[in-house]
Amino acid sequence: MKLFTYQGCSTCKSAVKWLRSHDIAFTEIPIRETAPSVPELAAMLKAQGDELRLLFNTSGQDYRALGMKDTLPSMSTSEALKLLSENGNLVKRPFAIDATKGLYLVGFKEEVWAKELL
Repeated sequence: MKLFTYQGCSTCKSAVKWLRSHDIAFTEIPIRETAPSVPELAAMLKAQGDELRLLFNTSGQDYRALGMKDTLPSMSTSEALKLLSENGNLVKRPFAIDATKGLYLVGFKEEVWAKELL
């Protein structure tokens, strides 16, 4: 499983701690330096019911600075995924993906992760 995180994110820290406490293997990837790829984002989007907004870190500074609240509704899916793949700060985190297992989790809610991973 790939786990995209940001070291200053308390939710990411909680997810990492939870995964370790349950002996679940993962490869941690710094999301600011290496954003998910367009294919990874597209797979996550499909898993999230094609709701683009769910992939965005709507509370982040970059989201506000770029005026995404107003811009996102008029963006095409391909434009939005390209933007996310180029700016990891815009991606909601943690972002966990394991395509071989059909696992796609964005954000950390312990009960959801437990249902999917335990």
